[in-house]
Amino acid sequence: MVWPQNTPPQRDGDAAAGIEVTDDFEPFAQRNDIFTRAFWDDDVKSPITDKFFASYRMEAAPRRGDGFSQRDFALRNAAWLVSDIISNRNAADGMREGFQAAIQPDTPKAPEAVPVDDPAHMASEIKRIAAFFGADLCGITDLDTRWLYAARVDTRDMSDAPHDLPDGLQSVIVLGHEMAEDLVATYPSALAGAATGREYSHEAAIVMQLAAYIRNLGYEAVPSMNDTGLVIPYAVKAGLGEYARNQMVITPEFGPRLRFSKIFTNLPLAHDAPKPKGVRAFCDICTKCADACPVKALPYGPPSTDRANISAIKGVRKWTSDAEKCFGFWAKLASDCAICMRVCPFNRDFSTWRGRLWLKLALSPLRKLALRLAKNHGQRRKPGDWWQGAD
Repeated sequence: MVWPQNTPPQRDGDAAAGIEVTDDFEPFAQRNDIFTRAFWDDDVKSPITDKFFASYRMEAAPRRGDGFSQRDFALRNAAWLVSDIISNRNAADGMREGFQAAIQPDTPKAPEAVPVDDPAHMASEIKRIAAFFGADLCGITDLDTRWLYAARVDTRDMSDAPHDLPDGLQSVIVLGHEMAEDLVATYPSALAGAATGREYSHEAAIVMQLAAYIRNLGYEAVPSMNDTGLVIPYAVKAGLGEYARNQMVITPEFGPRLRFSKIFTNLPLAHDAPKPKGVRAFCDICTKCADACPVKALPYGPPSTDRANISAIKGVRKWTSDAEKCFGFWAKLASDCAICMRVCPFNRDFSTWRGRLWLKLALSPLRKLALRLAKNHGQRRKPGDWWQGAD
């Protein structure tokens, strides 16, 4: 399979997905991802970033204070365990699976493929199996090659490496994994990082199990997390949600409170369509995430093609953060920061009638009223209160 260096600006379905690609579009080089740059780029790499990564191995002394005690870091790091085991198992070969390399198949592909006469029925079956394994959302879209990385990264020397994906892949199954609302409420804290780590471990297991099911049916299936391609465009194209100012996908079930994984496959599947409901119009009038960002890494104004640095894709008109400022703050915390997720008005419980009523207002011409009602939404919960609730 050939990965294009440039692709015609627009494709069918782009407008519905809210994707605007310009003539100077270039596929994103994974080597320029801010987390990968922290290993090779002197503009990002520093003793502080080294301590950030060391804190996930408890090699750096935890900060003191509520949310940053040894107990908080211990829970966060334990939450990452399953993901870490998968990502490190082929590290000697330069593959950090799930992050800089796709997850290697543990299940041989069945020699005979189960016939699929009805791709729509098979898509429904895949969604049912995804839910059985624990995925909270599932959507399916086409393998749009624009969102594949130009190359993956060999973690031994941070050089470009081929994807090594099988030929003939046609679809991307996108899975959503809900983050714990009560932990998200404590951002920024190492404790809140346990919500991120838990879902990375969950998605590693779920995406591998679903891929194994497909391979047992006799079809190619490549499980993927942060590797291989940009998951947000696939999630939007698969109808799971809409892109927002805080750089996240807003879903009607969980707002921005999700992690996403994906599977590349040639299993015949019907594709979902984007489902714009009005998030873009709400974000046009809401700047709560940008206002709350401690380092002002999030943009004001309308979507644009402006890029603060090489850690942003070229040639896509969208809201784009300054990844260097954002990661710099993470490094100082020695943990991830998702204040922008916590304060987002869409970060609420939509299983309640109040949550559903607010969502209806937010996605309607009454969005300004919804914004006023969200004035004090997203206040930080003290991490110590979470621990008291665990007693």
